[in-house]
Amino acid sequence: MQNAILIVDDEPGIRDTLSGVLEDEGFTVATAATGEICLEMARTHHYGCILLDIWLGDGIDGLETLAKLKDQGVDAAVVMISGHGNIETAVRSTKLGAFDFIEKPLSIERTVVTVKNAVRQRELERVNEQLQSEIAEHYVMVGESVAMRALRKQISIVAPTDGRVLISGESGTGKELVARAIHSQSKRKNSLFVEINSAAIPEELVESELFGHAKGAFSGATTVKKGKFEVADGATLFLDEIGDMSPRVQAKMLRVLEEQRFEPVGSNTPVSVDVRVISATNKPLDSLIDNGNFRADLFYRLNVIPFQVPPLRERPEDIPLLVDHFNRRFSSEYGKQPKDFTADALESLQANNWLGNVRELKNTIERIVIMSGKGKITAVDLPELESTLETPAISFRFPTFKDATDAYQREFILHKLTEFDGNVAKAAQEMGVDRSHLYRRMRNLGIQVKSTDS
Repeated sequence: MQNAILIVDDEPGIRDTLSGVLEDEGFTVATAATGEICLEMARTHHYGCILLDIWLGDGIDGLETLAKLKDQGVDAAVVMISGHGNIETAVRSTKLGAFDFIEKPLSIERTVVTVKNAVRQRELERVNEQLQSEIAEHYVMVGESVAMRALRKQISIVAPTDGRVLISGESGTGKELVARAIHSQSKRKNSLFVEINSAAIPEELVESELFGHAKGAFSGATTVKKGKFEVADGATLFLDEIGDMSPRVQAKMLRVLEEQRFEPVGSNTPVSVDVRVISATNKPLDSLIDNGNFRADLFYRLNVIPFQVPPLRERPEDIPLLVDHFNRRFSSEYGKQPKDFTADALESLQANNWLGNVRELKNTIERIVIMSGKGKITAVDLPELESTLETPAISFRFPTFKDATDAYQREFILHKLTEFDGNVAKAAQEMGVDRSHLYRRMRNLGIQVKSTDS
């Protein structure tokens, strides 16, 4: 209970006085005369705050009791009490995890204020822990395929460093999840994760969003605004869809990465920052560089550590796990019983193209959870899906001829690589192209295959 208080003191008069005062303040109070009794009571009851005397007569003292409480995983805020307090004792208490330290003779007013603050602070911490847990659940990386295990291993190696990371992959593959996983395992994990999507912001505002602006810098700039780089000082900045960044912003970005310093729009005063940059793209930056739409020098600075997120169709063994994850998540969110997906339903889902990758699968499962009144979902209950990889269908969702051509070429190359067990040389020979040309095209299309050429 949040309002439950445990008073631990070997003097009955102090236990009785504090109990009366705190009960008048609306708290539920329990008492203990020894550290051993305190530990036993803390095992079976939840307290918002424990008032713990340092000198407890016979048995273990307050500091040892405090250490054992922490070893037991007791999450109550502990306030230490002492009639022989000194700085050294106070410091030891704090290092052991005490919330505060008060001296005898006790000021009733101060004691009440301290207890209220301790209970409030601990409750805020619990709420924050719950929110962090929910966020972690929301952004969890699901999958046990070889590709996903390799990705997690790469994250664990890279995350503790400050190296810049460039994450490549098709739309919907989970590039943001990778970025958040890197941040959560980094030394900056207790700082902000700041994100900006270059494709979602009008070109004329991207520079202001990134670097901020001075008052009067342009029409509508009525106040000073901090940019994402300044907000992310000491933290992580995630630049999504980096391939959509304008040439002007690319030039300024290059300088920021080199100097960790920039000038807000309309200002001549430089701002220095310490930011770890993680960027992502669903476009082949090699092609953008060849076409003059992306700076090669910026690419090399962003691409210190490259990550490639595989499309869902290359890891179909992860689909049942993802279905279970989204099924439980959306059923909980909408107050419904989780669906039972039959074997034939899962097989149909695994056979699908999933051009929208994990995002498309997530939306499909959410739609089923909301719309289907059935408890058991079979293949015939699934929404209309794309055809299988063996018989790729023509899709008219692509905005440009180049996008459609790239999508078809990617599927064709993947099909040939599968046909020849990943042997690029044999696939190139069958396709009638030079092996080096095929390798180059694979890189442009974001295809990563371990060569088994012989």
